[in-house]
Amino acid sequence: MDYNGAALVAMVGKECVAIASDTRLGVQFQTVSTKFQKIFQMGKRLMLGLAGLATDVQTMKERIDFRLKLYTLRENREIKPKAFMNLVSSMLYEKRFGPYFINPVIAGLDNEGKPFISTADLIGCSTESTSFVVSGTCSENLYGMCESLWEPDLEPEDLFETISQALLNAVDRDAYSGWGAVVHIM
Repeated sequence: MDYNGAALVAMVGKECVAIASDTRLGVQFQTVSTKFQKIFQMGKRLMLGLAGLATDVQTMKERIDFRLKLYTLRENREIKPKAFMNLVSSMLYEKRFGPYFINPVIAGLDNEGKPFISTADLIGCSTESTSFVVSGTCSENLYGMCESLWEPDLEPEDLFETISQALLNAVDRDAYSGWGAVVHIM
């Protein structure tokens, strides 16, 4: 889980949700790239962040895309965030004896516009939150920053500023993550 390093965070605001990550791909302390994608659009109002081993991030992203297309064909509708969390969780649990070394973060809005965020461990044990979730090698630093900066019912502009400051200040204290950041607001 520490081989490539990552920093992922999702936060809930007032009828909005944000997800952010760093952009570094490294082999422990050696930086390989500063443009590695860790957040992926899974629907109009649904995003997935994957922290962990880079090869497993890419493999799991492709497998999730495949399962998501099957769901869309079978159900003839877009998947809801909670159902997507269950899909990802069951995919991880299938491989519990030889797991993918990833920690997913899911952020989205349901049909009523209610924010939804969750995370899971590498065998699919999911956790929902009404404030924020974190993942990656920078988790401990992110928890501290998010606990001190996050407030309930943040407007989109304030949510952007809060999640950006939390991520940037946390990665400054973690040598395995950083080198840029990406923030998405829905």
